[in-house]
Amino acid sequence: MADNGTMVTEFILLGFQLPTGLQMGLFFGFLVLYVITMVGNLGMIILIQRDSRLQTPMYFFLRHLSFLDVCYSSVIVPQSLETLGTDKTAITYERCATQFFFFTLCASTECFLLAVMAYDRYVAVCNPLLYATAMTPQTCLGLVAAAYAGAMVNAVIRTGCTFSISFCKSNHVDFFFCDLPPLLKLACSDTTSRERVIYLLAFLVITTSISVILISYFFIIQAILKIHTAGGKAKTFSTCASHMTAVALFFGTLIFIYLKANMGKSLGEDKIVSVFYTVVIPMLNPMIYSLRNKEVKEALKKVLNGMKFSQVD
Repeated sequence: MADNGTMVTEFILLGFQLPTGLQMGLFFGFLVLYVITMVGNLGMIILIQRDSRLQTPMYFFLRHLSFLDVCYSSVIVPQSLETLGTDKTAITYERCATQFFFFTLCASTECFLLAVMAYDRYVAVCNPLLYATAMTPQTCLGLVAAAYAGAMVNAVIRTGCTFSISFCKSNHVDFFFCDLPPLLKLACSDTTSRERVIYLLAFLVITTSISVILISYFFIIQAILKIHTAGGKAKTFSTCASHMTAVALFFGTLIFIYLKANMGKSLGEDKIVSVFYTVVIPMLNPMIYSLRNKEVKEALKKVLNGMKFSQVD
């Protein structure tokens, strides 16, 4: 609510504030990346669903990761395309809050899911004989449900804290979507207590996920070092390489944004990094898991060969 009692009913997303030519170039760049993201992740979901060889816990989690990347990207990119392509920069208060909520939900769930996937790799490498009994369908479903539930709690509290703030300095958001740092700059009341809750939750989500990942890989590396043959070490390590790459990309950018938010970085830097983890990483994940994964490549080859034969018939 503004100082004169006027309720903020909409925000103006300032976006990237580029010349028209560069703005249209960015529009087409975002569009291409979004199409690739949709095709890659939806293709991964369909491929895992159709191929019987991919009905394992690892691919069950990967299917959910692809689903999250579809949602994650769809929460941000269409709004950005609308702003870049039509200069329609206004977003209603309710739509802004909804975008903020689902963005937080998807990001938090992805944190937890990457931790679950690390645990899955730990069981597969360190206790291979117990893998089938430890990672039952019920266990896998429970782990994924816990990831979504934890993320839901974080998203509800974080959104409630953010949008209970009085916005009165301006309704101009110097960003390309409704994110926390630019929204806090519009607050006209003391936000210290709310910020502490918000950043504590972010800290807990990130550190809990990273702790599970680091502990899992500590034992995985120990197990790999005990393998006597170089070929055996390489084969075992290859089962974790895709996940390690995805973890490094996702958490690296997330930590840069959220755990260093109060260290004097400009919003210009935030925009560049945010483009990377909201637009680029969801596109890269299916490539990372398909290009480095023998089973996925074989399943894809089988589908493509089937399409060729059907065209010939």
